[in-house]
Formats: sequence, structure tokens, C-alpha cells
Amino acid sequence: MSAMRKRLGMITPSSNSVLEPVTCAMLADVAGVAAHFSRFRVTEIALDAAALDQFDPSVMLPAADLLADAKVNAIAWNGTSASWLGIDRDISLCAAISARTEAAATTSTLACIDAVRALDARRVGFVTPYRDDVQQRIGEVWQQAGVVCHAERHLGLRDNFSFGEVEPATIAAMIRAVAAEGADAVVVLCTNLDGAAVAASLETELDIAVLDSVAVTLWRTMALAGADPRGLSEWGRVFRTPARTH
Repeated sequence: MSAMRKRLGMITPSSNSVLEPVTCAMLADVAGVAAHFSRFRVTEIALDAAALDQFDPSVMLPAADLLADAKVNAIAWNGTSASWLGIDRDISLCAAISARTEAAATTSTLACIDAVRALDARRVGFVTPYRDDVQQRIGEVWQQAGVVCHAERHLGLRDNFSFGEVEPATIAAMIRAVAAEGADAVVVLCTNLDGAAVAASLETELDIAVLDSVAVTLWRTMALAGADPRGLSEWGRVFRTPARTH
């Protein structure tokens, strides 16, 4: 492996079947950048104590330690849990990751907020697989971060594996419905929904930004690692957009 190669570390929910193949597909023709993955157990998304405890830093940080053994240049928590746990959870997690590994760190939630700000989106819609109470909490957390939910669609699912079984056509229909309500950007907020499969084509069709969580996490992690994400512009307009800091 070349000494100049950029290595991206991705902390991955154990039941996620989307983010690894999508990330690798995006990077397939990008010279000098590789993604590496480390899992911890996540099986359901809900607001009860057992589901929330899955995201305790004590079980997430060992995954970062294992990625550090591969001398990655940046590490991302490739999941959206702070969108219902609170943004401060991801900020403190990133600080802990960097302190332990000396690698720059981000998360999917922080990356999506970065992308919304970088694109100067004003009417932000959300597409998720989550249940009603989780979706409501997401709206509250993002509003606290300065991003108001303009419109949304969600599927009412709890089992994390089931999210990865949702067909891209279903995701596309949800994005179109949110766009029809006047959103100028739609965040596909879940790294186990394959929004990347439809994002670029829907951006052309609808003339809005479609921010898939997996794609946006890659965009931000590449920037942190010192890799140029513009070579991935066919995957969406965010890759042509310089990242701001949060």
C-alpha cells in the first residue's frame, strides 16, 4: 500500500448491510483512498433504554481503537444516533475518538448538518425508516442544531436489518413526496437506507439537493483525511461542495 494512500475508518452498526457496499462502490474508481470498517452491536432503533444503551461510548470506542491499528487518517461513526440522542453526544464521541486514536473524527449526523450548512439549504426535508417517536425526536434535535424540519416521510420500522431491505424505489417515492412540499434539500437520514442509489438522478429530476447519509459521511471523512471528494461528483452535488467546519 502506498504511503500516500488515504485510509478512512468507518464505525459500523452490526446489522447494517448498506453502508459498506455503498461506500466501497463509491470508492471503486478513486485512486489512493480506501475504506476500512469496524462493527459494534446495533439491532434496533427505538427510544427505550435497551435500544439507547446500544450507543454507549464504552461499546463504540473499542471499534475506533481497532481502526486505529490500521493507521487510518480519519474515523467516522457511520450512524445517525445523535439525531435522537442529541448532537452533543457525537461531539463528545468525536473528541474521545481523536484523543484515543490521534485521527480526525466525524459522524453521519455531524456530516449531514455540515452538508446542509455548506449547501445553504433553508427548507430541509427528512426521509427515514424510523418510528413516529424517533422521527419526532429527530425534528427536535435538529431544530436545536438550527435546522428546522420542513417536511418528512418515515416508514415506522424498528428492526435495523429491515432498513437495508427497503427498495430504492420506495426511498425515491418518499424523497419526491418531501420535495413536493417545497423542500430545497432532502436528508436521507439513516446509513442503512440505500438513498445513494437514487440521490444523483433525483437531484437532476427535482432540482434539489439529496443528501444520503452514507454518501455525506464519506464526503466529510474524505475531507478530514485530506482526500479530494470532487472525484465522486457523479454521486451527488455535495461532492462538489466544500465542507464547512461544525
